[in-house]
Amino acid sequence: MILETIHCSTIVPGVTPERLYRAWLDSAEHGALTGSEAQIDPQVGGRFTAWDGYIQGTTLELQPYRRILQAWRTSDFPQGSADSRLEVLLEQVEGGVQITLHHSDIPTGQGEEYRQGWEDYYFQPMQAYFSGE
Repeated sequence: MILETIHCSTIVPGVTPERLYRAWLDSAEHGALTGSEAQIDPQVGGRFTAWDGYIQGTTLELQPYRRILQAWRTSDFPQGSADSRLEVLLEQVEGGVQITLHHSDIPTGQGEEYRQGWEDYYFQPMQAYFSGE
């Protein structure tokens, strides 16, 4: 099976890497910034779910305030398929934080859907959420 890889990035104004890192890994705040319930065990080996269980996985690596690596899948993945890999990179830039996602090992035909999903369901709401602080 040929797997897909996507990359997407945005700048979130007025926030620090520490603040964004903590929000990504906090159940209540992750849910507040996306508008959908999340359950996150914020440690290496910890499990997470988001979007009412549509997204689920395990945190594989944490580099505080810089990098999060997760085994990641949705209920749309074919039965028996391996998890994809989601790498979240945070970098302080002038005026905010650049968040870059490297999402690999996505089942064939689903890459563009997830790229658009990151934009619509994470990046845009994240910018709105942090602009209110």
